[in-house]
Amino acid sequence: MSEIETSGHSDAIETVVRQVLRDILGLSEGQVAGFDRDTELFGALPELDSMAVAGLLTEMEDRLDILIEDDEVDGELFENFGNLVDFARAKASA
Repeated sequence: MSEIETSGHSDAIETVVRQVLRDILGLSEGQVAGFDRDTELFGALPELDSMAVAGLLTEMEDRLDILIEDDEVDGELFENFGNLVDFARAKASA
């Protein structure tokens, strides 16, 4: 069972995305808690490189019980925190 009990519960999805970023990238709780929709990710976080993207996506799939297809992943997805959360919400509610 996924870490979110009710699909579409946006606060739970955002929390899971924050946890994944913290766990996979080794970021501090405080740093991740300070992310808002416009917080830049890829290119702004040295921890988020092309190798980390694969781990991040795999962990999101596991924790949110979703399937992310290769053709759904582009640079815009990791442009900022809001894009990543919106993507996770859309996938979890599909």
